Amino acid sequence: MKRKIISIDEDKCTGCGECIPDCPEGALLLIDGKARLVSDLFCDGLGACIGTCPEGAISVVEREAEAYDEQAVMATIVRQGEGVIRAHLEHLAGHGQTELYHQAIAYLKEHTISIPDHNAAECAPKPGPGGTHSFAGCPGTAAQSIARDMPGGNRAPSGDAPSELRQWPVQLTLLNPGAPYFDNADLLISADCVPFAYAGFHAELLRDRIVIIFCPKLDADIDRYITKLAEIFTLHTIKSITIARMEVPCCGGVRYVVDRALEKSRTTIPVTEKTITIQGKVV
Repeated sequence: MKRKIISIDEDKCTGCGECIPDCPEGALLLIDGKARLVSDLFCDGLGACIGTCPEGAISVVEREAEAYDEQAVMATIVRQGEGVIRAHLEHLAGHGQTELYHQAIAYLKEHTISIPDHNAAECAPKPGPGGTHSFAGCPGTAAQSIARDMPGGNRAPSGDAPSELRQWPVQLTLLNPGAPYFDNADLLISADCVPFAYAGFHAELLRDRIVIIFCPKLDADIDRYITKLAEIFTLHTIKSITIARMEVPCCGGVRYVVDRALEKSRTTIPVTEKTITIQGKVV
């Protein structure tokens, strides 16, 4: 059958093993110094391992593969203890895999294995046509309600704060690397979600900076982004780079793209990284 499954670029993989703990299904092992997909049966194709790979070596592809087997996965997982069982159940629930989640629970009951306390909220989008999902698996896709102390009626009028935007366009795909506003610029390279999460985005991050935004999880051509950023770094004197990313693991790809672009351009530019929580705080 043809389905989504992870692919590992052996040339990029350094064998660091950081992806292994994020695959409780046991589909990944370190073999001969490289992360390997040991069985199609164990890989659900949701890509929870992608965000923790510091080299960007893991991606989700669509190819002919054996069907994912929840029963086989559970037989492997239960031998690893309560913590791994909990991680697997939350992994399925967090990605909206209702059928597989109930299969896992049924397996535990059938084998009289205690069901550990876990977050069973079905947080992610339901599968669309053909079994596809609206975005790849990542803990950052889990739906959350965010409580705010201040009632909506007491908020300051939005028009009171001036915009700090200094150029257009802002999305990396649309930017012209030769645009004159990059000359002697301080850059803000931001994940798409940051302006929505962080109320101080304009006043504290965007002010006096030229902004570039993209999403390392959803945007398709990351290699092209690396090349375009490298071109910007080469064509212009860039005084500094501020990276603004969300706390979720997949957002670490913003730093990855910037670092690879600096390497490709053979330039040295001071980089500061700001991480924004889902609650809108800077850490």
